[in-house]
Amino acid sequence: MKTYAAPDAAAPVGPYSAAVEGGGFVFCSGQIPLDAAGQMAGYTAPEQARQSLDNLRSLLAAAGLDLSAVVKTTIFLTDLVDFAAVNEVYADYFAEPYPARSTVQVAALPKGAKVEIEAIAARA
Repeated sequence: MKTYAAPDAAAPVGPYSAAVEGGGFVFCSGQIPLDAAGQMAGYTAPEQARQSLDNLRSLLAAAGLDLSAVVKTTIFLTDLVDFAAVNEVYADYFAEPYPARSTVQVAALPKGAKVEIEAIAARA
């Protein structure tokens, strides 16, 4: 099993790997909107979604991939009222054919984040 971490992103906030490769797939742990210094970036859900996706892009780059390799994402929101605004940010990062995706509302996220995004990427 091979693991990856983005050198320009915050370290994981618990005992887990940022990304793990297996079976031709790279499984990226949920990315919350922490900057490289480990500080929360942004106050609104769209601002936090942008940082989370930037973190995801950096993590994939550490694995030698980019966002076009993503086949599935899951977005966790603390309030589904932010769904449309987060969709607008998401559309800036992904192009057709879009990855499969689930979006769910959760009671809370680590560090008080409003958004967390995880992904699965495939090696070509």
